Amino acid sequence: MLDRIYKFFTSVRLAVVLLALGLLIVFFGTLGQGYFGLYTAQARYFQSLFIDLQAMYVGFHKFLDMLCQGFGHPLAPLETSAVMAIPRIPVFPGGYLVGGLLLINLFTAHLRYYRPGFKRLGIALIHLGVVLLLLGQFATDMLSSESYMKIREGASANFSESSSHWELAIIDTSDPKDDKVVAIPTSLLAQGGEIAHPELPFKLRTKIFHPNSRLATQAGEGLEVVPAENSFGGQIWWRGLPLETRMGVRDTPSGIVEVEAQGAARPILVSGWFEQPQALTVGGREYLLWMRPTRFYKPYSLHLIEFRFDRYAGTDTPKNFSSRVRLERPATGENRELTIRMNEPLRYQGQTYFQADWDKTDEKGTVLQVVNNPGWLTPYFACGLVAVGMIWQFLTHLIGFAAKRKLA
Repeated sequence: MLDRIYKFFTSVRLAVVLLALGLLIVFFGTLGQGYFGLYTAQARYFQSLFIDLQAMYVGFHKFLDMLCQGFGHPLAPLETSAVMAIPRIPVFPGGYLVGGLLLINLFTAHLRYYRPGFKRLGIALIHLGVVLLLLGQFATDMLSSESYMKIREGASANFSESSSHWELAIIDTSDPKDDKVVAIPTSLLAQGGEIAHPELPFKLRTKIFHPNSRLATQAGEGLEVVPAENSFGGQIWWRGLPLETRMGVRDTPSGIVEVEAQGAARPILVSGWFEQPQALTVGGREYLLWMRPTRFYKPYSLHLIEFRFDRYAGTDTPKNFSSRVRLERPATGENRELTIRMNEPLRYQGQTYFQADWDKTDEKGTVLQVVNNPGWLTPYFACGLVAVGMIWQFLTHLIGFAAKRKLA
């Protein structure tokens, strides 16, 4: 029995089947991206053990629509209600399952067939390179993060903000010198229950939470009056929305948190739609409540000296946009100027700053994408191993063949 299992996992047929399944996952995942959006498609096709029926239906529908468009008869667009009605039961292996089985196949096949010697060293290097590629991608999925840093000309920034995660920041402004900040992730708010922190003289309790929402200052269809106070004046209406899947559009959470202090409770509206924090006084101390994108603070700051936006002559098409910044780190005395361009990122302290966007109101501000990927060198090293292995394998056969011809 064990021998049969061992032969199954070491078989070439399994490797071929897994590679074919990987191609299908890439194919349907790429098509599904047009409906679900990039990040949702990554999670449901590539970063999962199984792909559910709903996701496979979307991918297959997009494939049929592509074929029908070739004959001039495109299919009707996908209705969200029809897609949501399809059960999310697993029906097809996902990226993690296929990748994991491929790793097992590579290891076990190497142990079964590899024989020490210089002639087979190339095969070992090729296998090792492929293994590193798979492990490197898994490490990227688990450890990498992306955020954005927005800076106006003449201003500085020492933090970046997430594009998909939010936090409720409770800012104690009682001290005129320094603010104390307690940040509560919205994932904790969504769980409900009581939230307490040693730095806060009050407790929080989530009454209602919408991961995505719409707010309005006037009544409208589907909107309800918010049963909570706010410090902006006037009544506010709201309603929950489905989670966004479109590229470039993010969810905006809203909720009602109950602030309990000294035996009294106050329901307060917090929302990502508010551009300014709300004032709160508890026990004679001043606080601000602010639902904002999750912040990642740095031990250094970037000061934007100049932002340049170059266009192709006679058009509005971007040719190049760049940011001249000053990197300042008081703890080490570092103070230097550098330029971040479209194809020339800044790599510093394990993070990479890409020139991603700009402030479109007056083109006087920059948007830098901050990528933290500890395994960014792995693909380069893995591809180098595969290349060396293939060259080694080719040369050993070539030299052996030439030696035989010379003897003949």
